Amino acid sequence: MDEQRIIELLLYLLPAIVTGAIAYYFFKLHTANEDGRRRFLLHKDMQVNAMPLRLQAYERMALFLERIAPPKLMIRVGPRNADKDEYEALLVKNIEDEFDHNLSQQIYMSDECWNIINAAKNTTIQMIRKASMLEKVDSADKLRETILRDLLDKRSPSNTALEYIKKEVSEMW
Repeated sequence: MDEQRIIELLLYLLPAIVTGAIAYYFFKLHTANEDGRRRFLLHKDMQVNAMPLRLQAYERMALFLERIAPPKLMIRVGPRNADKDEYEALLVKNIEDEFDHNLSQQIYMSDECWNIINAAKNTTIQMIRKASMLEKVDSADKLRETILRDLLDKRSPSNTALEYIKKEVSEMW
């Protein structure tokens, strides 16, 4: 009789165990679904809040590229005297200062875009230094003239990088 009561007890307990297991399964499924929903909403909020910061970073780097474009740079930064080496150093320092001021913007941009901007900066500096090394350049005014003449034949590195920024921003939408 004891065995029969144990079997009876197990038969009564079996539906409770099955119901408990099913409830546990659905509870786990529900909490996982809610967790995923919360993550999605948090990610969506982060994107909405980060978009203006990213656009602002692209705007600042576009302004940087405009400011270091040789024609605009030379209008803004005139020679203090006729010494070409001093003017070259002044132009390079101005470019480096502008770049350092905007260094933090790289966290909002793709690595490829940042590398293109960095390459535009380095190419512009190299172009200034290369023009300064020419024998016919003996004054700051000749340096300005040589750099501007070189740009008549080819595009400014800033323009190339600016085009890439515009392309990347248009892909964000």
